[in-house]
Amino acid sequence: MSETPDRKLDHDNVLEQAARWQAEGRRVALATVIETWGSAPRPVGSQLAIRDDAAFVGSVSGGCIEGDVVTRALDTLETGKPEILEYGVSDARAWEVGLACGGRIRVFVEPVTV
Repeated sequence: MSETPDRKLDHDNVLEQAARWQAEGRRVALATVIETWGSAPRPVGSQLAIRDDAAFVGSVSGGCIEGDVVTRALDTLETGKPEILEYGVSDARAWEVGLACGGRIRVFVEPVTV
């Protein structure tokens, strides 16, 4: 997980951390697991908050696809458009980013607006 230089991020309070980042004037995206099939690494409702400098807190996959979700979230911050991402064991992209757990997940990524 990413850390700020001055303190460890609170991984249990994703929404609270996202709100703090926004209060500091940072742009923030939120990724939420919206659907799972089979042996998915995290349950529906799991969240990841991504700051505009790629710092993040939380988890949508136990670590196996976070890097790709962070990259896509940064794109979402630039475009302002939400996106649904899908990863699955039969998907070549999932293997590339590390989702080899046998499940599939869909993740909704959106910029957080006030």
